[in-house]
Formats: sequence, C-alpha cells, structure tokens
Amino acid sequence: MAALPETYRALVLNAIGEPLEVQTKPTPQATPGSAVVKILAAKILSYGGDIYNGKRKYPLPTPLVPGSGAVGRVAAVGSDATSLAAGDLVLVDIYLRGRDDPSIAALSGVHEGHTETSSRLMRGEWRDSTYAEYAKMPLENCYKLDEKRLLGPTTAGGLGYTVEDLLAMLVQPVAFGGMRCIGIEPGDKVIVSPATGSFGSAAVQVALAMGASVIAMGRNMDALKKLQTICAEDRVQLVQITNDQQQEMEALAKCGPADAFFDISPPAAAGSSHIRSGMLSLKHSGRVCLMGSGIGDVAIPAAALTYKNLTIKGKWMYERADILKMIQMAEGGLLKLGSQAGWVTAGRYQLEQWEEAFASAAKHAGPGERVLFEFR
Repeated sequence: MAALPETYRALVLNAIGEPLEVQTKPTPQATPGSAVVKILAAKILSYGGDIYNGKRKYPLPTPLVPGSGAVGRVAAVGSDATSLAAGDLVLVDIYLRGRDDPSIAALSGVHEGHTETSSRLMRGEWRDSTYAEYAKMPLENCYKLDEKRLLGPTTAGGLGYTVEDLLAMLVQPVAFGGMRCIGIEPGDKVIVSPATGSFGSAAVQVALAMGASVIAMGRNMDALKKLQTICAEDRVQLVQITNDQQQEMEALAKCGPADAFFDISPPAAAGSSHIRSGMLSLKHSGRVCLMGSGIGDVAIPAAALTYKNLTIKGKWMYERADILKMIQMAEGGLLKLGSQAGWVTAGRYQLEQWEEAFASAAKHAGPGERVLFEFR
C-alpha cells in the first residue's frame, strides 16, 4: 500500500453533550503492538447518539474520536507484527483488553470500562477509535479475514459478500460469546429476549447457526414476524412480551421445554417481566445468560433456581476465542452475513452527516437493518 498521508479526517467529540465535528488531524503512526487501519466501513450503534449527547451515562475521556466495530485494510503495522501486513482485509474489534490482565476491558469509542484501571486503556494509546479515515488499534484487535473466500464471487468458490456485509461480524460476537458461555449445543432450545433489536436479532441468527432452535420474545409482534421471515426458519417460535408473567409463561410453555435463556435487554426494558418469565420457563438444569447490563437490579426466583438446578451467568462481550471461531464459521459458510442473511443497509453516511447518521441508526434499530459510515 501507499505511504500513510500526513493528515486524515476524523469525527471528534470534544466534550460529552457538545456537537461533534469533523477535524483534520495528524495521521497516527504504527508503533510496536499496533496496526494503522484504513477504515472502509464502520457500524453505527443504534444508541450511539445517546452515548455522545450524554443521555446514556457512559464514561468516556474527551476529546476523542468515537467509533464502533469496523472493516478496513491494514495500512501499516508495528515492528513486532508477525501475521498482519499492509493490504490485509481485517475486522476491527473495539473490545480492548489489558495485555497484562485480560479481565480489564473497555470499548474503544464507546465506554472506558467499569474501573479506574480499565479507563487507562482509553486515556492514552487507544483514545481514538474508528469514525475516521484511519484508526490505530492493537494488533490483537485486527482480525485478518479470508478476502478471497468472503468477497470472492460464488462462481470462483467465494461467498459473494460485500464489505458492508462483513459488518455483521461485529454484532454477532456479542451474542456468540453469550451463547458459548452457557454451552449452547445443537438441538438446544434457547429463549432469546428481547429478540427484535440489533443484538437480540443477531442472537437468534447465531443460535440457529449453532444448531439450536429459538423462542424469540419481544413486545412488537410485527418486528418478531419480520425476524422470523428474515431467518426463514421453522426453528423460530414467537412469544410476545406483555408484562403479564403468567401469560408469558403460558405462551412459552406451548413452545415446549427450553434449555437456555439468553437476555440482552436495553435500559428501556428495566422492570420488564420477561426475565423472570424466561427463567421460570426453563427445564431442569437450564442455563441463563444475562448480558443486558443497563437494566439495573433483577429479582432472581431463588426457589426455582434451587429446585430446578439452574445456572445463571453474567457476560460482558466475548472472548478472543469466540470471535476467532465465529469468523471461522462465517468463512466456512455456516454463519450467513449481511444481505444473504436478510439484512439491508438502511443508511450510508459520510462523517459530515454524523447527526443524520445517528438519528437514522436510532430509527433503524430493528431486525434486518444496519446503518454505517462509509469511507471512499
């Protein structure tokens, strides 16, 4: 690839609650342990606007370049790189981990973590994220992709995806990490709730790819039916969240005994009945994964937990082994991506259109929709 330019354009958040602005900055240089990636497409989180306007109280150092997961091409690597090279197509993972303690974590451009120690990851070397023409990221956060297999034409043995199709692999790892942490296996029946947001609908898709069947729960039946159509699967059953626990449990019972319950509730679901309904509907020795950290405290049905021998596990994000396995599944054709999985791009935006882009992402947060920044 050509040498790095002297400057690059980036979207900058000077202070939480202030309007963002596009700035020209000195291009980051590769140092040991890092790669500089030319960003091709970056996903916009449905709640991204609420992070940067302060509605969601996510801790972030400012000023910074915000961001989310992205797909790009390596432009330069540090001197200690052993497998990545300039020109490689990579998945850019924003889940930062402490190199000397992997339990310390933060999300580049989104959240500096839950402890003073985790905040160090974003208050120095990794402050700036992917809403920019170039991004400097840790080597281990840049996953090399089989470009020929993923983007090549089907007539030549490829899977025929586009670059933006690959953005699906930045949502799916969250669900995949949660499913793997409770040992989902082929033949299991998993309750996914709520299933109509971007992460919940990805969880349905991931569970199906892992060989499980799914009971998808949500408030909006139209959105649930759309999800069922997108999945084109007779292994997806639908149950509406009504905030009537007994009614929900009766509907779940009609779907047959469930092996596991996967929850990834947004903050708006605080106080909802569906978590108790899901737990109480599990068979003996059922497993529960809770990933919706924004909903506050949840009442646990202790009696059922005991006599049903239930296991409850909390999970934030995923492990490195999870994303490697998920990429392997995608490259093997087992996990469908993007348009081939029924997803459409609801909006493509330039950095200068950030306000419209965040509004569009909030509007198109349901199953089958994605919104992104694209870089030409």
